[in-house]
Amino acid sequence: MSRIVDKLYEFFKAYKDYDPAAKSYWEIILLYPGPKAICCHVLAHHLYQNKFYFLARFVSELSRWLTGIEIHPGAKLGRRLVIDHGMATVIGETAEIGDDCIIFHEVTLGGVRFDPIKRHPTVGDRVVIGTGAKILGPVHIGSDSRIGANAFVMKDVPAGSVVVGVFKD
Repeated sequence: MSRIVDKLYEFFKAYKDYDPAAKSYWEIILLYPGPKAICCHVLAHHLYQNKFYFLARFVSELSRWLTGIEIHPGAKLGRRLVIDHGMATVIGETAEIGDDCIIFHEVTLGGVRFDPIKRHPTVGDRVVIGTGAKILGPVHIGSDSRIGANAFVMKDVPAGSVVVGVFKD
């Protein structure tokens, strides 16, 4: 039980440290959509890993309805992920996000194929993804990168990069 409490504290502390507008942990827990979506995802992902696919999708859809943030139960989220505002954010089934990332609203981590393969992005640690960015396909975004607002990314991004505009082959 102590381990769960420690992880929850670490998670909510990440939001408090990130957002100067957050006045209390209760405000974050009760009023911010990002933490609600991520907490629901933890449950949905656990169900998904244990092959309770329908129930996992049900929890995921309920979360989307409550928060406006769509995270497929198969997606893998790192520690201390902050989804700021979040409305219209979509994270696909095979997406993987590293630790200490920040994602703003209207971001899509989507696929370009429907084959049962790795088809969504992998995001390294400490990546910031700006409002409206679309990262599509099984691309890798290197750690410590910054993806600008409304960027369109369809190829790998080296670690420590800044990407704005269209970034594809």
